[in-house]
Amino acid sequence: MGRSRRTIPEELLLLALDPATGTTAQPQSLDLGLAGAQLVELALAGRIAPDGDRIAVVMPRPTGDPTLDSALELLRRRGSPVRAVHWIGGPRLGLRQIYLAHLERCGMVHAVAGQMCGVLPTTRYQATDTAISREIRARLDSAIRTGVPPDPRTAALAALAHAVGLGKHLYPGNEGRSSRSRLRDLIRHDPMGGLVAHAVMDVQNGVAAQPRRDRATAQPPARATASSGGGGGGIGVPMQPRRTGAMARAAAH
Repeated sequence: MGRSRRTIPEELLLLALDPATGTTAQPQSLDLGLAGAQLVELALAGRIAPDGDRIAVVMPRPTGDPTLDSALELLRRRGSPVRAVHWIGGPRLGLRQIYLAHLERCGMVHAVAGQMCGVLPTTRYQATDTAISREIRARLDSAIRTGVPPDPRTAALAALAHAVGLGKHLYPGNEGRSSRSRLRDLIRHDPMGGLVAHAVMDVQNGVAAQPRRDRATAQPPARATASSGGGGGGIGVPMQPRRTGAMARAAAH
């Protein structure tokens, strides 16, 4: 697969793949990051655009990428702009396995079957072309080292890598502290990447039930009733009729 055909979800997953173990770093938050990466890729393709803290479909024409087009169709069905935190935190997890299977079909990784404790079957993934992963990593390293504003694709990838916690995987230990800090700072170089990265972090921190601009003045009891713990990374439904209906439609998808 050529460079022009690699998507941000694919690159984020390749960054997270540990070549030594064949497993992915930050597996739980990575699903959220992949959902956010889909939004960035659709925005770069001109299919969606940010509308405040919401995402609006501006061109419903398919991209030709089945996984992205599935997300685009779900967004289109909503009929109105959806908050990024509600989309990313919605019941659409499992993207990590979907994209691993996709990368395997494309020949970018290969699956290695094994067993845990000699009983439980496991599957690990090894990159078939390590030059691709090195090129992706080199782009991040260059942006961190030079301080030159990166292109939107690299900026968004850096923002998502920080949001899902890959900084400590890519730049470990005390010696990597300054690089992790600069990786975090790259979040400001791409508006869409910044929007979805903040949404990913908000979902993880459990503060996704209210718009970002309202949180400073929100009362603690309102936050407590507007959010709830749930399996599968679900987001609490805001206690407002209009948004409750929207969330019910999202759950139906």
